[in-house]
Amino acid sequence: MTDRRPNDGGRDLRVLQRVVLPVDRDLDVLKLYVDGQIERGAAKVEAEAAPGRAEEGVRPDSASRRTVVVPVGRRVSFATYFNAFPAGYWRRWTNVEETVLRIRIRGHATVIVYRSSAKGHVHRVASSAVDSDTAEDRSFSLPLKPFVDGGWYWFDVVAGERAVVLERAEWCAGVEQVQRQGTASIGITTFNRPAFCVAQLVALGEAPEVLDVIDEIFVVDQGTDRIADHPDFAVAEAGLGGRLRVVDQGNLGGSGGFARAMDETVRAGRSDYVLLLDDDVVTESEGILRAVAFADHAKTPTIVGGHMFNLFVRSQLHAFGETIERYRWWWGPAAHTWPEHDFADGEGTLRRTPWLHRRVDSDYNGWWMCLIPIETIGKIGLSMPMFIKWDDAEYGVRAQAAGFPTVSLPGVAAWHVPWQDKDDGIDWQAYFHWRNRLVTALLHSPYERGGNLLKESFIISVKHALAMQYSTAELMITALRDVLAGPEHMHAGMVTKLQEIRRVRAGFADARAGERIEEFPDVRRGRPPKRGRNPGVPKGRSKVVRTALVSAVRHLGPVGEEALRNPQAAVAHIDQHWGMLSKFDSALVSSADGTKVTWYQRDPRRFRSIMKRSGLLHARLTREWGALAVRYRAAAEELSSPEAWRKTFDAAGSAGE
Repeated sequence: MTDRRPNDGGRDLRVLQRVVLPVDRDLDVLKLYVDGQIERGAAKVEAEAAPGRAEEGVRPDSASRRTVVVPVGRRVSFATYFNAFPAGYWRRWTNVEETVLRIRIRGHATVIVYRSSAKGHVHRVASSAVDSDTAEDRSFSLPLKPFVDGGWYWFDVVAGERAVVLERAEWCAGVEQVQRQGTASIGITTFNRPAFCVAQLVALGEAPEVLDVIDEIFVVDQGTDRIADHPDFAVAEAGLGGRLRVVDQGNLGGSGGFARAMDETVRAGRSDYVLLLDDDVVTESEGILRAVAFADHAKTPTIVGGHMFNLFVRSQLHAFGETIERYRWWWGPAAHTWPEHDFADGEGTLRRTPWLHRRVDSDYNGWWMCLIPIETIGKIGLSMPMFIKWDDAEYGVRAQAAGFPTVSLPGVAAWHVPWQDKDDGIDWQAYFHWRNRLVTALLHSPYERGGNLLKESFIISVKHALAMQYSTAELMITALRDVLAGPEHMHAGMVTKLQEIRRVRAGFADARAGERIEEFPDVRRGRPPKRGRNPGVPKGRSKVVRTALVSAVRHLGPVGEEALRNPQAAVAHIDQHWGMLSKFDSALVSSADGTKVTWYQRDPRRFRSIMKRSGLLHARLTREWGALAVRYRAAAEELSSPEAWRKTFDAAGSAGE
């Protein structure tokens, strides 16, 4: 996207980031793009346009996305998530030393340019007046030197006596600062979500500027409800202009699907990058252009990730940056960030939120939206064979160790179902959570015996057992056994492990759910609560320890017949906690998404068995950690190699086989 215009002093400029509006008219997301009262489309200001005058330089398909009308006397600010320029990230990670803000505007207006510091302090840096009924170009050369620790640039438009039409605006850099115009292939892994996936393909087809930098789109379809059978598939395929290739593959989870997309991209030999996308996201397509531009300008090959917004509360930022807490070996939000930040809140705007101005450094980026250089894949290989969970985190840590940083870039984002509406920590996915967390620590933890990981692992298995979540505790035991078996089990189990997990879970009451509470016997407490107080969550270390000890002794005793005939309580998902559940002999517990109910029942025999086996396996893993770490690290290159993965692809066959 190189362009030259008269007011740029004859310089060739590369567009880094365009000012855009939402694709649809969803007011929930408008605050992510613009702050103030606007109208969309220059045609709405007929008084300012000469009779019969066409909107010069604005195509009909781009007007609604790039043209903003500011009514008389109004002020509009682009100090917003998608339209401010994240100067701190460009300063730290790229060779760009100066950005040029270039706008085309008409009407009676003042354009004011601001910057912020990493502390969130705002500075006015430039302004320009416009008084013309024909479009005029304005440009501002803005240095990136003051942004070592963070900060943004943005601009406001103030309309005077006549309405103002901002026809387009973009943040640019001189082409001498970049050595290439890169292209990408997109890799989407899907499993029985044809409607969601096809809608995403249709959206990509409606973004021609994005398709200009896309070589191919690989959809790795691992389900039985195939996207090719969806009624809108033909429309989606046609809109992509021959770029779509569907790969039908047996279910190897997210890591298997994304590894296949990586491998297909490398083998095709056309692209500089592969962009991984979940099948259940709504992507801001403009972010794809920004990710490619950032990677093109990066000082060293860099993974460029997108942030995650809440699909259900679309103005809410769910994940801004991801890091690994090394001593616990646990993922979580980066320091100085706050989850669930809502830009639609009057106090949540970019200008009024100091923490958003500090640059955030990430260890990895979720593969809901993540651009990976082909050079990185060539050096460190494909995903680890983890099926799901931790594959993206492990890859980021592995890449970081090899000299490839990850940058989670503001203005690059997708909307995704938030974690709080999932039960993946206690359902069948619990196996992969724990197996892959342990394997990743064996591969990368700098601490002897993984720091605090094994202690925490045992405590969590106890909590699940005390909460009557016996199937989850059993899957943790299965994970421990497999880890102790060595790295060879990982590829070997990619095709069969999910079926094995389902067989294990089938024998547990806490794994069998109903859709209606009426499917279960009525709740009967039996004895009234002591002193009329219902069980609660223990507060404070001493009460937590006391609750755990008392509950453990109690769980060894027999269960009353009444509790087996009728649940003693109905516990809402938001209230479920091992400290509360451990005080019942049985309880109805609702799911995170509110669609199901499960009857937990205390079982002393299972409790004793789980505690004994979990304790012995954790002790063994503690003793053998050092030797296992050597084995896993020695096997890492082979596990992630294309050759090993291609054998697994062949073993998986096609979906539904």
